[in-house]
Amino acid sequence: MPASSSFSGPIAIMLLAAAVVAAADEPQRLTPVPATARRNERIDPTRQVRLTAQERARLYEQAARDAEPLERQAMQLRRLAALLKPSVVHIDARKRLVRPRGGRTTEDDAGSGVIVAVAGRTVVITNRHVINGADLDAIAIRLDDGRELFPRRSWSDAGTDIAALEIEGADLPTARLADDDSLQIGDTVLAIGSPFGLSHSVTLGIVSALGRRDLELGEDAVRFQDFIQTDAAINPGNSGGPLVNLRGEVVGLNTAIASNSGGSEGIAFAIPISIVRFVTTQLVEHGSVARAYLGVSLDRDFTAREADRLGMVRPIGARVEGVSVGAPAAAAGVRPDDVILEFGGRLIEDDDHLMSVVGMTPVDQTVPVVLFRDGERIDVRIPVARRTDFE
Repeated sequence: MPASSSFSGPIAIMLLAAAVVAAADEPQRLTPVPATARRNERIDPTRQVRLTAQERARLYEQAARDAEPLERQAMQLRRLAALLKPSVVHIDARKRLVRPRGGRTTEDDAGSGVIVAVAGRTVVITNRHVINGADLDAIAIRLDDGRELFPRRSWSDAGTDIAALEIEGADLPTARLADDDSLQIGDTVLAIGSPFGLSHSVTLGIVSALGRRDLELGEDAVRFQDFIQTDAAINPGNSGGPLVNLRGEVVGLNTAIASNSGGSEGIAFAIPISIVRFVTTQLVEHGSVARAYLGVSLDRDFTAREADRLGMVRPIGARVEGVSVGAPAAAAGVRPDDVILEFGGRLIEDDDHLMSVVGMTPVDQTVPVVLFRDGERIDVRIPVARRTDFE
């Protein structure tokens, strides 16, 4: 489902440390309060276990002391919110309906986006499904300071569900993009966006998993998938908003949720920053995305039995079923039953992973590839070509 908090490792460590400090305190000794001896006077039976004023003051002092490490962590989260919120925008899009419903020819949709600098231009990165079907003058971009802008031009890529909107204006704060996909499972992340129209909402979570692929995402299938999974609360309206690390760098673009209720159930997906950067740069510089092409058909169900037949202990990598005549793979000598283990220095997990990696590879270059053939690892170099030249 398009997406149109919990404590992480560092916080958990601080909580544990705080608990250890509190455990070292002397146990509270409750001072019994003498019961009155007057006849017929009502008595509170819990009075003897209440804290005295002095004991309450002592507990407040201990609470203030033990809160300090937690407050230092909270201060960092406050900094990140203050730093990123001006770069995050709310997007309203009025879309044309291909098939009018109930006399209506348009429908309204909403999402989020983040302002970045790409190829010398200031653009808002968002999801394609947020703005697809809307004219430029029907896309309203609302900034944190209350301004409303309309994009000068737009580009989008259906294969990754990424869109870029060029904007102009004074004092447009841009967010920083992380240099690479260095995220690890368990890392702390923040999601910022407009869930249910509540603009500039911030939620906290961790990276739950990496490399989620083969997800069914609406009518327009996203062909190139390599999603980050997070438990940061993401809801409809968060689509296109940034996923941010503890350094304030954008590490992903929030895109979808898995939900039975339509709301956050702790399973959300974001496009990794390497894909966002590659696609956005190509869109802004060239107007479209030029993807690399190998010219192989792959085994969609590479089983343990097939791996055993080929002399492997388990099915890992992408098994080649066929090679197109005249394709780059054929020129490099790739054969059916070869298993592609590495592509461009990256370990390949399965066929979907290979398709995603190849799709995010610049064209017109020679890429080192490691194959498994006849019980041996073989190094080849494949001069990849443009996919559009063969499709």
